[in-house]
Amino acid sequence: MPFLDQPDQDSSAQAGPNPVLNQGPSTIERTRSQPTPDYGSLGPAAHNALQSGKPVKPESAAWGSLAAVAIGVLLALPLVAGRPVRAAWDQFTNFLSLHGKPEAASPAVLSGHEKETLDHRSAQKQAELLLERAINHYDRANDEIATRVDHWRGRLKLTPQMNTLITAGLNSNDLRVRAATIEIDLAAMNLAKIPSNVDLFVRESESTTQSERIWAFWALGLLGNRGVDTQRITQILVSHLKDSHQESRHWAIESLALLGTDESIPPLLQTLHDDPSPMVRERAACSLAQSGMLSEQQRRSAVPQLLNYADDPALDAQTRIWVFQALRDITAQNLPNDGAAWRNWYSTASNSSSN
Repeated sequence: MPFLDQPDQDSSAQAGPNPVLNQGPSTIERTRSQPTPDYGSLGPAAHNALQSGKPVKPESAAWGSLAAVAIGVLLALPLVAGRPVRAAWDQFTNFLSLHGKPEAASPAVLSGHEKETLDHRSAQKQAELLLERAINHYDRANDEIATRVDHWRGRLKLTPQMNTLITAGLNSNDLRVRAATIEIDLAAMNLAKIPSNVDLFVRESESTTQSERIWAFWALGLLGNRGVDTQRITQILVSHLKDSHQESRHWAIESLALLGTDESIPPLLQTLHDDPSPMVRERAACSLAQSGMLSEQQRRSAVPQLLNYADDPALDAQTRIWVFQALRDITAQNLPNDGAAWRNWYSTASNSSSN
């Protein structure tokens, strides 16, 4: 949904960013939770919204206006088109159908009005608007983010609105949008992409305070994805996959998935197979299949080992279900939970690609 123009009240937009002093997020901002939805679910936000079990009802006034417009359009159709009411109704329902190819509402480009007013908005409003446009694949939105993000550092806040956009951006089907989201997350945390910040969060990852450890893992994942000491960060995160605390291992997995490197795939696979926590195993499966920054080609490289897991008697039934779900997500093949069927498909597909 496009954002409505509102008066900017972000006083921080008047102050220049501090590229050296990078304290990270405040205590309040550390409460941001899941960066990605649970595998195969709608995620915690949807759960909170739907937990009452009641349908969401629109406001009566707004719904009445919408209904009046729809009825007016329907009544006007026979007059304009000169067709029977039934034909007009069919045309109306077909137009609103959810089936078929995507129908653009308008060209996916930044409007002239948005370009004219962008520089007059606060850094917060600029980032929110451009990230929303990037998520919706608007042309040049990513380019605008790349041009402006360094100027935003230290001027953004991790508000509920921004956190919602970051979650959506990290779940985009376009890795470029996910990368733009990581840049904005770093800017909102006031983190420069420098090795000294890696040193800072490596130390914090050893904190006895669980929330500080988790936040340090996330920051390391963001920095590592942008090419800052990526190999060192990989080693640090992998070492924490042996932590005794489930939440530490969970967030080490989430952060490892952010790196998007070939080196992150073996520990994700091993965690899926060996971790004692079902939740951590599930997050490893999702990181291999959908979450994080692995490319489609990298995810496909995990398929042979996933096939080995398909009939592994060491795995419980639920973990094998996650293995098959990951295979379906990675390959876009709708095969049953049958290891033999999957191996047969993979052999045929491999032979076809080699010919």
